[in-house]
Amino acid sequence: MRNKFKKKNTIILSALKLFSKKGFYNTTISEISKNMGVSVGNIYNYFPSKNSLAKASITFVAKKLATNLRYINNQNISSQEKVYMFVISYLNFLKEHPEMIDYFFRVYLSNREVFCKEEDCGFQLAKDFIDEIEILIDTGTENGEFKKQNFYVGFSCITGILGGITFLNGEKVLEDDLNIYARDLSTAICKALS
Repeated sequence: MRNKFKKKNTIILSALKLFSKKGFYNTTISEISKNMGVSVGNIYNYFPSKNSLAKASITFVAKKLATNLRYINNQNISSQEKVYMFVISYLNFLKEHPEMIDYFFRVYLSNREVFCKEEDCGFQLAKDFIDEIEILIDTGTENGEFKKQNFYVGFSCITGILGGITFLNGEKVLEDDLNIYARDLSTAICKALS
């Protein structure tokens, strides 16, 4: 069972690299299998279609981001410090796994038709991460650090700023050490939420 889980994750990681590099439509299952050194059939044993692999990839990335944010949400610190810690965590994740973040922001958001066959347009795929952002915002609102606002507006304040920095990083216009932007990014997010 553990080997099956590990194999599935290996396929997802390989797909993420190719999806983020070549785009969803320009990547084939054959290329993913070749990149991994396994047969196409082996991949289809785990994922019945490229779309199902794309959806599993979103859930995989969302769970990674959610795990990091959940740890931060459980800290006994101010919500503004939580935002700062999350930004640091996100920037480190972006440096270590650019293909995951590129996929999350560039592929997922620009190929909505792949995910919009679902009633919620794939929103459910990123549920773990979205829930953790909601906890962060709600906690800040409850303790008076953030103003009460529509969740989707608050969510957009966070992901819009992080998506922008992700784009700039992908375009290679930022300094190599992304952490130099952490304080300014977290301040911008907190101001947007306040």
